Amino acid sequence: MRLRSLPPAAARSKVVAAPLPADSVPDPLYNQSVEKAFAVLGTFAGERRALNLAEIAVAARMTTSSAQRCVHTLVRLGYLRRDDQLRRWVLTPLTLSLGYPYLAGHPVIEQATTHLVDLNQACGESVSLSEPDGVEMVYIARFPSHKRFFIHMPIGRRLPMYCTSSGRAYLSALPRDEVREILQRSQLRPFTPHTVTDSGRILEIIDAARELGYAWASEECYRGDLTLGAPILGSNGRPVAAVNLSGPTSRWTLADLRSRLAPLLLETARAASGSVAALRRG
Repeated sequence: MRLRSLPPAAARSKVVAAPLPADSVPDPLYNQSVEKAFAVLGTFAGERRALNLAEIAVAARMTTSSAQRCVHTLVRLGYLRRDDQLRRWVLTPLTLSLGYPYLAGHPVIEQATTHLVDLNQACGESVSLSEPDGVEMVYIARFPSHKRFFIHMPIGRRLPMYCTSSGRAYLSALPRDEVREILQRSQLRPFTPHTVTDSGRILEIIDAARELGYAWASEECYRGDLTLGAPILGSNGRPVAAVNLSGPTSRWTLADLRSRLAPLLLETARAASGSVAALRRG
């Protein structure tokens, strides 16, 4: 069985800096050229791996001449290159250098990794670490299943909070008014026939997760994918990240996943929270 992934537009990473609102106070230090450069790099996220100049201009919401200048500069700097066979521009490995320093010194990754590896070995399924950014969770570490799996979840993948176990776990550790505010800012749309998009029902699921200490999602982002998630708390008791494990429907039912692996997940989340809180107190 091959799992169906998110639609390309939904799976696309949003690395583009948000432009200033039209009615905002002018900022003399704001550099629009830098904004445009990141907008161009952001057009290659997700399924868009090779683009021509017109496609870049449309995706980055700029004129063709502006896109041409940005592309030329990024080629000179080594972040883009021309693929002569495809007759399009593609990213180069140098772009990884933009995110590497962030991950290399990330305190939550450093403190949680040992616990995540232990969970991965104990359950044999994929284990991931993600942190919030806006209304999404961003994957910052992943330990794949020891068995066959079909979902490619690269570091940096962004998924909505409202329909993922990691996002719901994170939300369950926040005050309810903050949860409502995040849901109001979220675009509640279905990714599969199983995606819950009713805000009232989502709040009920998050409330249940708050009581149990962990959240779940059943084929809501990817068909055939069952997930459990639990929050990782900082020294002030607020969530800083979430750990989740994933099991395919070919091997698990949601009831079995919850009964057999939720205790391991909760133990991992508590241990990781203790390590992270101790570090931040120090």
